[in-house]
Amino acid sequence: MRSIKIVSFSLLIVILMMASAARSQDLHFSQWFNSPLTTNPANAGFIPDADYRIGANYRSQYVNVLSVPYRTISIYGDAQLMRDRFENGWLGVGGVMLRDVAGSGNLTSTKIYGSLAYHQMLGVSSLLSAGFNLGWANKSINPANLKFPDQFNKTTGFFDAGVPTSVAFNNTSTSYFDMQVGVNYAYFPTDKIYVNGGFSVHHINRPKESFFLNTEGFDNRLAPRYIGFVNASIKLNEKVIVNPMAYYSNQARASEFTLGGNLNYNLSGDGVTQLLGGVYYRSADAVIPMLGFQWNGFRMTFTYDVTTSGLKNYNNSRGATEFSLLRHGFYNEDNSAMRQSLCPQF
Repeated sequence: MRSIKIVSFSLLIVILMMASAARSQDLHFSQWFNSPLTTNPANAGFIPDADYRIGANYRSQYVNVLSVPYRTISIYGDAQLMRDRFENGWLGVGGVMLRDVAGSGNLTSTKIYGSLAYHQMLGVSSLLSAGFNLGWANKSINPANLKFPDQFNKTTGFFDAGVPTSVAFNNTSTSYFDMQVGVNYAYFPTDKIYVNGGFSVHHINRPKESFFLNTEGFDNRLAPRYIGFVNASIKLNEKVIVNPMAYYSNQARASEFTLGGNLNYNLSGDGVTQLLGGVYYRSADAVIPMLGFQWNGFRMTFTYDVTTSGLKNYNNSRGATEFSLLRHGFYNEDNSAMRQSLCPQF
């Protein structure tokens, strides 16, 4: 009985992936704050404690439910430019590459974006940013490895791959141009308080994403995705900085709301070595504990999605594992101490 439930659930996932032609949901990370360019293009060059950063993210999901789990990888980098060309402002440039492979049909998404943003100081305690992403995306699938409802044998309770299916793909690969825009605002009245909020719109050009031909009355364009976030850093003392945050995303009537926070604990006294820990809650879906370590400009964090929704009956509350690796630094380390800081530091 349990195996039948798992097979049924796997089939449901496959059907949902096929339905992505109409209402595809974007790739996402639980550590959205460690994926700045996919969260908001205005984050390009928005680096309060450095001049540049390079990062990578890895997410693995449904390992104990599907024979081929979902795996998402991203690599990104961004930097500040022309700080001496604008009065109290600068440009931010960046790029990100994402790749996701999902399910037995090898539903593969590959996305490459370039980012450009402008950042302008407003007085001495505010910063306003605006930016955009331009990129190319491709999605492909291998139908030969999929099983469909008309191949289900009610007598045996299993799928028969030898039975022909009526499902026919017109294409197994589709590519399109994509665009996102976003704005950010940061407020830092003292060196112990920093507040930042942003809003972005993804797929603003509504690109078509489908493995099938156009059907009258059926919209196979990507729905816009709206993302809003707010976060803060509060320096309690020379040992602890607290970072509360919230994130909201909505696309095609599907929404996600995450609330939580983490703290940085100063292990070395000079802030070079830090321990990070926290917990987040994604509404009606998962509790997400986080643990991390930072040393000399390198930061590694790990999160684990503990499923709280009805899916926990199938995955035993074991959702997704996620790793993030970040390296940030200054063009000239000798002058790093002289650079104005926009967020609390040890």
